[in-house]
Amino acid sequence: MKPVNVGLLGLGTVGAGTVNVLRRNAEEIERRAGRGIHVTMAAARDLPRQRACETRDIRLTDDPFAVVNDPAVDVVVELIGGDEIARELVLAAIRAGKPVVTANKALLALHGQEIFDAAHEHGVAVAFEGAVAGGIPIIKAIREGLAGNRIEWLAGIINGTGNYILTQMRDRGLSFGEALAEAQQLGYAEADPIYDVEGVDAAHKLTILASIAFGIPLRFDEVYCEGISRVTVADVGYAGELGYRIKHLGIARRREQGVELRVHPTLVPERRLLANVEGVMNAIMVYGDAVGPTVYYGPGAGAEATASAVVADLVDIVRALTADPGHRVPLLAFQPSAIADVPILAAEDMETAYYLRLLVMDKPGVLADITRILGEFCISIEAIIQKEPEPEATHVPVIITTRTVREGEMDQAIRRMQALPAVMNDVVRLRIEQFDG
Repeated sequence: MKPVNVGLLGLGTVGAGTVNVLRRNAEEIERRAGRGIHVTMAAARDLPRQRACETRDIRLTDDPFAVVNDPAVDVVVELIGGDEIARELVLAAIRAGKPVVTANKALLALHGQEIFDAAHEHGVAVAFEGAVAGGIPIIKAIREGLAGNRIEWLAGIINGTGNYILTQMRDRGLSFGEALAEAQQLGYAEADPIYDVEGVDAAHKLTILASIAFGIPLRFDEVYCEGISRVTVADVGYAGELGYRIKHLGIARRREQGVELRVHPTLVPERRLLANVEGVMNAIMVYGDAVGPTVYYGPGAGAEATASAVVADLVDIVRALTADPGHRVPLLAFQPSAIADVPILAAEDMETAYYLRLLVMDKPGVLADITRILGEFCISIEAIIQKEPEPEATHVPVIITTRTVREGEMDQAIRRMQALPAVMNDVVRLRIEQFDG
């Protein structure tokens, strides 16, 4: 089937990330969408500039309207940011009958109602997963996964810059100004950080989330908005003494009288999941009447994190263009003809790290016997803890953590260890996953 041609407006961080993800995962994306998705034309302000993606087979122009009006472009992806020019481009694409994907939260918060009304009038799809929380698929989760629920409230850390600043204030005792300067140096904050630290960015995102959660119009101008610039290190310290952590939250709550929409610094009990979201990461809690509380966590920005959401929207749109209406989303996520019969590994072929706990006789040479057995099976030890024996006790617990190893080798090693006369119990085995990256 003929590939779908994408016109890209903007080749900055997210635009280049989108091109890279589409290229790298082209085969997998085609299996999911039912046909190929190719960026064939892109608009960029500075054409000679070095790009973070390959552009040899992409027609480049400095006129974004040329992309929108090109008859060979099937879908328009808007990634230029801002709101006025972006609004004109998106409305032009809709009037031309072309589906639109955007990651522009300001555009939707300020002009979303006009855009969605136009899309409805022209029968055109507008997808915007990348506009909120970067790579976290929160729009699809609320709109589709939680469609059977009455959403009661949602609350989230939806600006990574503010969260990074508050984390450094708590962990390292930096002042707000020092933490902000560091965030700017690391590229987490803009030279003019007002949208991030005063809550405007979070308010844009909350406007979109509240609309799809409660079925209300987009009302950015009615969001209560308070930033973190007045939070001090003393505040952070006192909150900690009381068992709280300060987080900059966007909160939307259904009340009998209406809906609360607010962004402000908030003390959160330190045992809560939201309190333990650190650095530039984002997290959103959504409470549905049927499912209860659910949590969505991940990177809220970045080239490929946001590109992940943009490409997912493209796949959705291409599915709608390709499949019959009854099977727009394949039942098993991939097109039926592309289901791959990949073997599932047997337990003995799994690979992971391990935690082992043994109760052994308190005498010389026992630990040497255990480590020798592990060495025979090429199992590397990460750490060993041998507890002091209780008074008059003849046995001591030994805890060992290992590096990654095949389960079959670990099975054999455990059998050998349990056969040692000095090992007094069945070896307790728990698997360890670091989830690095």
